[in-house]
Amino acid sequence: MKILVTGGLGFIGSHTVVELQNKGFEVVIIDDLSNSSQEVLGRITSITGKEPVFEKMDLREKGKVTDFFKRHQDIQGVIHFAASKAVGESVDKPLLYYENNINTLVYVLQELTQKEKAGFIFSSSCTVYGQADTMPITEDAPVKPAESPYGNTKQIGEEIIRDICKVTPALNAISLRYFNPMGAHPSAAIGELPIGVPQNLVPFITQTGVGLREQLSVFGDDYPTSDGTCIRDYIHVVDLAKAHVVALERLLEGKNKENYEVFNVGTGTGSTVLEVIKSFEKVSGKKLNYKIVDRRAGDITSAYADTTKANNILGWKAASTLDEAMKSAWDWELKVRNK
Repeated sequence: MKILVTGGLGFIGSHTVVELQNKGFEVVIIDDLSNSSQEVLGRITSITGKEPVFEKMDLREKGKVTDFFKRHQDIQGVIHFAASKAVGESVDKPLLYYENNINTLVYVLQELTQKEKAGFIFSSSCTVYGQADTMPITEDAPVKPAESPYGNTKQIGEEIIRDICKVTPALNAISLRYFNPMGAHPSAAIGELPIGVPQNLVPFITQTGVGLREQLSVFGDDYPTSDGTCIRDYIHVVDLAKAHVVALERLLEGKNKENYEVFNVGTGTGSTVLEVIKSFEKVSGKKLNYKIVDRRAGDITSAYADTTKANNILGWKAASTLDEAMKSAWDWELKVRNK
């Protein structure tokens, strides 16, 4: 079966391509390389022994999207990662985020509605919940007003998919609401390689540990948590990638109960920022240079997943511990810097 992966050379996309190829799928990647590198294509090939088809394309160009689907009429499923994802940047450049995250989604869905049957996996986010009223967060938790244009694009994206599925019985879709992806492939051939200053905690930790950054700032130690720092649900990127394959197979095999479903993808365990730092110090044997600074605007106190639905209905469960994920992130950082 031929599967399109948009944004397939990015952090989560590249790991998902590897897992798809390992399960025998034929993969076509579209990526505009705005936040990734074509080098990743060779690294994927080194892991799987098979080079995916790659087309450099900006999905905002509707004519090119139409042309692509004309040339690849045998595509049976799409996993859609192509989106801008920096919360801070979205506040500064909201129109860029609405154009890139909404228009591209609409153009891809317009092509899928022309097919006799298609499966669609959407890269969503736990940001849709905002600061949830209770922990852990279930899929039934209310979707709160978004804290950023980025978060809003995920909410709007889910609404668009839900609406189109209501009137397109041949389209089957799943939104996966990720919590906090981290880590790297065990081969250390692919991993998270942010362009510029990292937006996520773990690459900032590993870059500080390797000496690329002078110091890590911990934003606030006065939250109502065990050690005063924020709590998040950190999931190994390989576990997350496997969740996409399981979700896609669910649709292709017709096991879905409705033609639009939503699943949380996390570990079900919350870790504080200081616990994540301790994990790094444990697996690396290094003391991390960090300091406590004032809270950061927009940060919520706590967010971790109730994974019951993903475990029992989707048939997927996270396998890796925080330490295992951190060790893979550190191995990847060392390999990148040694190059």
